[in-house]
Amino acid sequence: RILHTHLCCVVYSHVCTESCGMGQFPITQNVTVVEGGSANMTCRVDYNDNTSLQWSNPAQQTLFFGDKKALRDHRIELLRATSQELTIRIGDVSLSDEGLYTCSLFTMPVKTTKAFLTVLGVPRRPEITGFTTPAMEGEEITLTCSTTGSKPAANIRWFRNDKEVQGTREVNATGKSFTVKSSLKFLVDRRDDGVAYTCGVEHVSLSSPYTTTEVLEIHYAPHVEITHSLIIPQEGQYFKLECVSKGNPRPEPVLWFKDGGDLPDIERMIVEGRELTITTLNKTDNGTYRCEASNHVGTSSAEYTLFVYDPNALGQHGPDHALIGGVVAVVVFITLCLIIVLGRYLARHKGTYLTHEAKGAEDAPDADTAIINAEGNHVHAEEKKEYFI
Repeated sequence: RILHTHLCCVVYSHVCTESCGMGQFPITQNVTVVEGGSANMTCRVDYNDNTSLQWSNPAQQTLFFGDKKALRDHRIELLRATSQELTIRIGDVSLSDEGLYTCSLFTMPVKTTKAFLTVLGVPRRPEITGFTTPAMEGEEITLTCSTTGSKPAANIRWFRNDKEVQGTREVNATGKSFTVKSSLKFLVDRRDDGVAYTCGVEHVSLSSPYTTTEVLEIHYAPHVEITHSLIIPQEGQYFKLECVSKGNPRPEPVLWFKDGGDLPDIERMIVEGRELTITTLNKTDNGTYRCEASNHVGTSSAEYTLFVYDPNALGQHGPDHALIGGVVAVVVFITLCLIIVLGRYLARHKGTYLTHEAKGAEDAPDADTAIINAEGNHVHAEEKKEYFI
């Protein structure tokens, strides 16, 4: 009986030691927090015989021993302290707070568990540099978008208006964070004037990308065209020419010339802005008109040759319609002639077929012979019909 009791105590003690030892092992979890946020660090045990729990930072400085604060840091506070749990909060987390934190259970021997605190560095809002407004057409420019303070390194995307374009990425470490740059290099022309280039910064710490936009201003020489109000200008009519010029800066004013010189009749030839108006056309207005537009980039011009028609002469040319009618009449006449010729041809061949069976009767010396010849030809009538079929 004494032996039995001794064995029971030994077995019970062994089981208790194993279960108690496992239950007294501290449990923690890794934590990820955005820079400037708060991190809750929790340490638990399933079983504790009133042994104290302790949190230490990566430098092995004790933060809390049970409910006793050990490190004077106003950012660290106690949330919960029991025999089975010790939870603390680190506020206003910075990148320097990142690392392995240790939870210790002061048994014999001391049991420890590590928890890694990951701090995400929030990227700063991006900036676009390298562009000096305005740029000249044909100039090579470089747009550089940069952001600092990200951890891990941020991603940068470029958009030309709404279409994505690829830039050249560069990443540099700055302490525990990263500086990221992306550059676009290209030649500009007038099509880039007013185009918006947008740089977007994406990062795991951001709910939506940070963006910034640069709208390009490109200076280029004018392009000139002349439009006119009448297709066939006639004497006595009101006539207008417009100089349509596009350039940056906007070319002002535009200049009008006639046959290489100034406008000869300023009373009838009125210039208002980009328009040249001739109030009453006459034959003396015939000639070449030139519009010239300039800005600091260059000069461009366009020409229009004016011919003023006599309205009476245009009226005499009215028979143009009669000419068209005459052509139609000739075509109809030729068509009718073809129909008549074709009809006669068909009729002639049809008559030959009908009288062929009487062939030879017309050459007979007398009527009796003619009848005999005709009757003889009736014998071959069926063959001739078959031939023409």
